[in-house]
Parts: sequence; structure tokens; C-alpha cells
Amino acid sequence: MINRKSIFFMVALLLITNIITFSISNIVALTFNDRVVIPKNKYDELMEIYKDYGKVMAIKQYIDTSYLREVDDKKLLDGQLKGMVQALEDPYSVYMTEDEFTSFTEETAGVYGGIGVVVTPGEDNLITVVSPIEGTPGERAGLKTGDKIIKVNGIEYSAEKMDEAVAVMKGEPNTKVNITIMRPNKNNDLEEIELEITREIIRLITVKSEVLDKNIGYLKITSFDEITYEDFMKELKSLEKSKVEGIIIDLRNNPGGLLNICADIADELLGEGDIVYTQTKNGEREYLKSDKNKIDLPLVVLVNEGSASASEILAGAIKDHNRGELIGTTTFGKGVVQRIRDLGDGTGLKLTVSEYFTPNGINIHGIGITPDIVVELNEDAEGIGPEFLEQDNQLQKAIEVIKAKM
Repeated sequence: MINRKSIFFMVALLLITNIITFSISNIVALTFNDRVVIPKNKYDELMEIYKDYGKVMAIKQYIDTSYLREVDDKKLLDGQLKGMVQALEDPYSVYMTEDEFTSFTEETAGVYGGIGVVVTPGEDNLITVVSPIEGTPGERAGLKTGDKIIKVNGIEYSAEKMDEAVAVMKGEPNTKVNITIMRPNKNNDLEEIELEITREIIRLITVKSEVLDKNIGYLKITSFDEITYEDFMKELKSLEKSKVEGIIIDLRNNPGGLLNICADIADELLGEGDIVYTQTKNGEREYLKSDKNKIDLPLVVLVNEGSASASEILAGAIKDHNRGELIGTTTFGKGVVQRIRDLGDGTGLKLTVSEYFTPNGINIHGIGITPDIVVELNEDAEGIGPEFLEQDNQLQKAIEVIKAKM
């Protein structure tokens, strides 16, 4: 009796065979006496593809008949797909299982259970902290931009298993997770630090506002999620009612997020022109533009090494349009764009499909954006923002510059 497992892989092999047959039928160069003639280079190419898929099926059959333990076919298939995407050696492209894709969509919606930290695969194959999210357990525990997460609950994770590590860091509120990080000490020697962090419901408050010195509007944007534009407009209108005469936008430690949300906010600030354009490997370009309507107030933007992706798009557009001055330190340097595809069965694919350029045609990937005024944060600063104003020399400089513009 043929079992369900065998049927599954027989169907898969049949589909592969049909795809190759279909390809052959579409590259026929000549027919003579009902005999199909295929160009040799195409024939060789198709035979190589057939051999490769045949090898996959042969290995699968050998596993089924000889592997010591039971095999979960779904996990095996997920592993094949993960391996295919990992072979691209692009840290931003990833195949996501059902649990991983659910987790990802929860994050972009702005509500999930966890510690509140944004990570990326590092070039050293270590999980690297882009930034802790303001007001979350990760920030309160002392996680910093550049920290390397090497263990979660005592288990070692490398960058290629980042999604697994993230899944473990998330979880039910009021439960604990142990994180081991690696960080340079004052002597620049690497040391391991263990942190016990209590998970919480992370309901991202993505925009905060405050009035400084009676007439300066301060807007802190922590990420660009589905709820951010709505939050931004609410806080902006509140500042306008307070009759502020200039605005400081704080993008420090903002890891980015959704491109369309970033573009909506940029449209409120820039006036008519390009916000950003993306370009595929085939040279196809897509432009995001702003209309002529804009907030008619002077701007200053704060950035640092934790400002990444969508934050850099907004900062780069403001800089290229001469709409405001950037203050702080060089940004993270992520200049590629991913497209999210729901694969219809609960799984998903995040794939790098293009790179982006600022309005002046600059790609900042791996380089970052250098501010107009470079100000290193005081080493003794315990935090940033208005509540740490006496220590936050970057914000102090922003206030000085915006006053001169008002």
C-alpha cells in the first residue's frame, strides 16, 4: 500500500517533470517529420536541471529508507526551501515557516509578545542588535546597538539561525528569557554578558511628541509600522495646535520598517519631488514622489548608527531636498528593499528585490548617511531624548540649530 509520504513526493516529482517538459516544448527550434529538434545548449541546460532535481529525490528516498529515526516531511521540505534562500548569502532574504511568518506579521502590525529588540545577521555570522525598541524590556535590560546575541536560553545561535533565536526570544508576557551577548569592554576586549529579561506585550508606541522651550516641536519616531503614519499625524496636529515654530524629528535607534509608511510621512515634510527610487537588477526603476503640500516649518533630524532602512530613506530625502539638517552620527547603512510574499499556506518569503537610491541618486548600502553636523553622544549619557536633555548633547545641538532657523 502506498503511504501518504510517498504520494506527496511522487506528486512533487511529477510536477518537476511536467515543468521541464513544458520548458522543452516552448523552446523547440524546428520540427521535421514530427521529430523535435532542440538547440544543444538548451538541451544541456534542461538535462542539468533534471539531474539536480533527480538528485534531490534520490536523497529523499535514501533518507526515507535508511535514516535511523522518523522524518517529518513538512520540516524536511521547509529545510529545503530555507536552504535554497540561505544559499543566496543575503542576510535580508529568508523563507519563513508558518510560525515565523505569523511572528513577522505580528511585528509589522505593531503588537507582539517579546523583549522588544530589532536584530540583523552580521557579516561576522553573529546575530547583531540594530537597536532596542524604546520603552521595552530589551532597552531597560541594557541592550545596545552593535551587541552580538550569541545565546538564547543557553543555546548558541548564529546569524543563519537568527529566525529561530527570535522565535525563542518571543513568548508569553511575564515569562523570562536569558540572553547572552558579546560586547567590547572599556579596553576594547570582547566580554560575554548574561541578561535575564522578562517578556511583555510589545505594543509599539511608534511616535511621541513634546514641546521644548515653549515653541520647539519634538517628534520621536521609533519605527515605521502599519500604525505609524496615523500616530505621526495625530502627534503632528497636536504640535501645530501648540503653535510650535520649528520641529526636531528624532530617528535615533529607529530600525526602519514599511517603505510605504515612510513615504507617507516624507510626503508631509518635503514638498514636491522624489522621496526615493528603487532599482531592480534589470534596471527597472520605481519612484515614490511627494506632492507640493508640506509642513511649512523648519526641520532638524537626529540620526545615529541605529537609524536604518526606512529611517535612512526619510533622512536621505530630507538631506537631498535641503529641507533640514541632519545631526548625530553616521547611520546604519541598509540600502536594499525586500518584498514580502505570502505563499498561501501560512508560510512566507522575504526576498531582496531591489536597492534604493536617495533623490540625488545615492545608494547608502554598507555606507550609511553622514550627518550635516556630526555630534558623538556623550559616553556618560544614560539615555537620549527630552527626559535626558542635560546628558543628551545631540539633542542639545538640535535645539541650538533649530532656534537659529526659526
